Amino acid sequence: MVGRKVPSVTFRTRVRDEAVGGPNPYRWQDVTSADYFAGKRVILFSLPGAFTPTCSTYQLPDFEKLAGEFNAQGIDAIYCISVNDAFVMNAWGKSQNLQNVQLIPDGSGEFTRKMGMLVAKDNLGFGMRSWRYAAIINDGAVEQWFEEEGYSDNCDSDPYGVSSPQNILEALKSEKLAA
Repeated sequence: MVGRKVPSVTFRTRVRDEAVGGPNPYRWQDVTSADYFAGKRVILFSLPGAFTPTCSTYQLPDFEKLAGEFNAQGIDAIYCISVNDAFVMNAWGKSQNLQNVQLIPDGSGEFTRKMGMLVAKDNLGFGMRSWRYAAIINDGAVEQWFEEEGYSDNCDSDPYGVSSPQNILEALKSEKLAA
């Protein structure tokens, strides 16, 4: 994966716009891969689903808490992508009180499929979802790759560790020391 460009995809997002008015002041906005990744060094992490236990208790909150440390290591943005729609991702972000991590809805799984990370999770009633991974992406190209072991459809477990924010931060600090 290292050196590979991220796929060119258009994501359907919902953004707050007070001009819309009413109790739900959001409008559709298309955001492309280039909008997210061009000219920036970012962390992208993917997980099986919003509101799921490991994702909501550890992975997303820990990326949120460590954002300042990531910025100090030269990271411009932190993105969480999941095969969930914009409505679910926005509700999850609100429930997590996010300030530092931006959520990317990959509702149809197009980006995830093109990354080679789409797996069936029918055994959990999820359907097609992302395998858990993370990457440091520099100007649209994968610089470092962190994939959980056991990639497979209907995996009996939900491995978590390789793609943890702590592991990625350690890798960034080691890289900086080696330079």
